[in-house]
Formats: sequence, structure tokens, C-alpha cells
Amino acid sequence: MMPEIALNILDVAENSVRAGASLIEITVSVQPGADTLTVTITDDGCGMTQEQLERVQDPFYTTRTTRKVGLGIPFFKQASEGAGGSFQIDSETGKGTTVKAVFGLSHIDRMPLGNISSTIHTLIVFNAQTDFRYIYEYGEKSFVLDTRQMREILGEGISFSEQEVSAFIREYLEVNKTETDGGAEV
Repeated sequence: MMPEIALNILDVAENSVRAGASLIEITVSVQPGADTLTVTITDDGCGMTQEQLERVQDPFYTTRTTRKVGLGIPFFKQASEGAGGSFQIDSETGKGTTVKAVFGLSHIDRMPLGNISSTIHTLIVFNAQTDFRYIYEYGEKSFVLDTRQMREILGEGISFSEQEVSAFIREYLEVNKTETDGGAEV
């Protein structure tokens, strides 16, 4: 099992990239009043057939040719359900996929969120062909990072992997997360 939720998010988002998604939306919603931490990842990739959708939660099923098991989705499901939450995956061929994992925020078996800012930064910088919309919510506060807006501001030919741009993205994520959750350990 992965030691933090952020690594599960990275794994599912990388699946979305491999599925040809042009836009991946990631929402992390921490709601202390409801005692929940909800992660929703939606993509506009190739989607899955009903058979693939049924089998994707099986650790011994994968569409990859580089390994014989696909543990990401089964581990994410086990982690959320083991922390008093729920797991749902919906997909339609040609339309995309949505994965939603709900965790009991104060549940003793909930793994930590981990370094979500670093995870989102990595996804953006190393997947230049894909746009990301990231929403982080904590109670009533939230912030959004949308790479489509960043591309408009930067203009053509500027890469997210350029040192100054990459550093700006990392700082934007870290500062806004802290402003949103007050530095809370999630």
C-alpha cells in the first residue's frame, strides 16, 4: 500500500495521462466539520469499457505490458474503505473517467495526505501535453490552479519545466495550501 494519499493521486493521474487525457481535474476537499477528506480525479481520456471498469479494481488486472499487476486503484480503494470511507469509479468509453475516494478524516487508519503540493507540481511539470485543474478546499476556504489560465498568461513557447516557471508553480501551490488550511496537518 502507498504510504500517503498524494501518491495514490499521482498514480491515478498518471493513468489519466496514459489514457490520453487533455484535461485532468483533481479536487482535494478537507471538511473537518463533516470529518471527511475527499479526493476526486476526473479526466477526459479514452475511458474504459464496462468490462475494464469492473476489472480495474482487481490487483491482478492491468492494461500495461510492462508489468502483470495493477495495484494503484485497488490500493486506493482499500485505503479509503479501510479509513471508514468509500470509493467509486465511473467511466465511459470515449468520454473519460472519474475516481472518487472519501476518507474518514479522523479515522485512526487514514493515511496522511502527504505532500500534495509536490505531487501536483510534479504532474504539471512532467506532463506538459496535459492541462490540470487543481482545487484544494479546507472547510469554507479554497484555491484553484488551472494550467490553461497559466498558459494564457505565459504565452506560446514557455514551458512549465523552465526553472523560473517551475519554481513559481511550486511556491504558488505551497503558499496557497498554507493560506487555505492554516498549515493544518492533514
